[in-house]
Amino acid sequence: MQESTCKIQNSGRTSNFNVGLLIVDSRKAGFTLLEVLIVIVLATFIAGLSAVFFANMLPSARLAATARSISATIRYARALAQINGETQTVTIDLDSRNYGLQGRGTKTIPAEVNVKVTDPFAGDVFQGQYTIMAYTSGAMSGCTVVLWNRKKTLSIQTDPVVGVVVIK
Repeated sequence: MQESTCKIQNSGRTSNFNVGLLIVDSRKAGFTLLEVLIVIVLATFIAGLSAVFFANMLPSARLAATARSISATIRYARALAQINGETQTVTIDLDSRNYGLQGRGTKTIPAEVNVKVTDPFAGDVFQGQYTIMAYTSGAMSGCTVVLWNRKKTLSIQTDPVVGVVVIK
């Protein structure tokens, strides 16, 4: 086994530590204050950009989640109508910004999401309650539920003949 020695010069300029074959110069060990500050500034800049990116994504995510939830409620009503042999009603209350399957509770539409229903006979409906009927045959009343925010618009279309619900 080799002997380890440590030699320190009193001049204050350099300190060499000899450990076996490894020579470490104390002036070169670690990071300087400037290097640490540059890393902290870069990390803060990247974190700031990430926060802005994710803040912009949040309204779009809420819009998409609301569209999926309304669509799932309509599909669930259709499935219940076929299984139970009873007509099911989905109500969208445009004034109180709620929707739900009759007798199964309601869900709230987020404040930043705007909603309207386009009825094939009545046209665009912005106020009041709109009902979507799901029949035992699998058919349902046809309409388009339009959801939008500042950046994006989604529509939920129901096919009155076959009962398909599509988000576009």
